[in-house]
Amino acid sequence: MDLNVRAFRVVQAAVSEASPASKAKKEASRRGGLVGGQSRAKRLGPERRIEIAKKASRARWNKRTNNG
Repeated sequence: MDLNVRAFRVVQAAVSEASPASKAKKEASRRGGLVGGQSRAKRLGPERRIEIAKKASRARWNKRTNNG
């Protein structure tokens, strides 16, 4: 088999559709992340949540104005 053909097949395998087991892992990870986000929000104080929200807002607006 030619080296280029082998490289092409490796890339195709890497970017192909995920297997059902992989999809199940992603879904389980997502559910765990949603639970983790809620517990983190409960643990943070109001001042810290405001800081995080302001930082996220600045990042979003900077992205809009810089790509303008």
